[in-house]
Amino acid sequence: MPWRDWLSGQWARPTPAGSLLLRPLAALYAALVAARQALYRHGWCRAVRLPVPVVVVGNLVVGGAGKTPTVVALVDWLRGAGWSPGVVSRGYGRQGTAVRLLAPQDSAASAGDEPLLILRRCGVPVAVGADRVAAAQALLRTRPGVNILVADDGLQHLRLARDIEVIVVDAGGVGNRRCLPAGPLRAPLPAEPPAHALLLYTHGAASLAWPGHVGSRQLAGVLPWAEWRAGARPLPESWAALRGRPLVAAAGLAHPEAFFAMLRAQGLQIQPVPLPDHHAFTRPPWLTEIAAEIATEIAAGADWVVTEKDAVKLDPAGFGAGRVWVAPLDFRLPASFTEALARRLPPPPPPPTPPPPTAPR
Repeated sequence: MPWRDWLSGQWARPTPAGSLLLRPLAALYAALVAARQALYRHGWCRAVRLPVPVVVVGNLVVGGAGKTPTVVALVDWLRGAGWSPGVVSRGYGRQGTAVRLLAPQDSAASAGDEPLLILRRCGVPVAVGADRVAAAQALLRTRPGVNILVADDGLQHLRLARDIEVIVVDAGGVGNRRCLPAGPLRAPLPAEPPAHALLLYTHGAASLAWPGHVGSRQLAGVLPWAEWRAGARPLPESWAALRGRPLVAAAGLAHPEAFFAMLRAQGLQIQPVPLPDHHAFTRPPWLTEIAAEIATEIAAGADWVVTEKDAVKLDPAGFGAGRVWVAPLDFRLPASFTEALARRLPPPPPPPTPPPPTAPR
């Protein structure tokens, strides 16, 4: 959207008129957020404590910072450590705000693209709702085996009490260090991270002065959409199938260029199509909107490469004669992070003892 482009441009290179307009609004926003934080800090508003540990994953700025890959990696690690995790999320971009327990056959329109991806990738219970507390309570009520919750993008949802915060930070750090709308910060930046927080840099290097743990991410490979939808995982050598072929890469991400760069690093020659974050991929008009830019590739029946976040929303019939491939992203948690997380969590509860067999009559 043009106003979003103008706003992000102001964050990078503010004009006098933009600063005159945005800085007073940012000061008001920061004051309101600080007042809300104080209400919870002093007990005038109370956070709801759940009967299981809660790990919140979130970021300091608007836009993507690698939250969803972090949630997927965290859920996988928790299961390996003996926990039975569930996930709660707002379900950004979905239709409605009521609590919903997700099923694999749900659409991204009803579930949200990121929660649906987490469900299909991890196979753990996922609940969405604008009220994260109500979503968590519904999940625990219907799935009594869940003994730990991961809250996706819940850093600013103070009503949900948390035992640990995982703050993810990408290569952009905190931008110009100003609050919305004069900058990307969701809340005033504290002098140091909270004591119960773990900082996780998701792009292979630290981008703040705060101490933290540095993770690494890479594309796992590529596979046809139908195989991905059936639950298959790509092989590392699968890139060879696409090298030397006409390709269009579409990405509805906050920072699509990072995805395009990883595809090029695999030796693929792509025509990039950056789309807005959480792009719906409705058909029509999404293909016709960009057809003028990639008319040659479409006419040649070029294959398409998309992210998993976009793949959950796709109808492959909308891609003309080309085949649709999915490139899953794997995020690796550093050992220092998982060791610190294990120290802060209690031991996982033992699995329930099965009832004794009933003697035949």
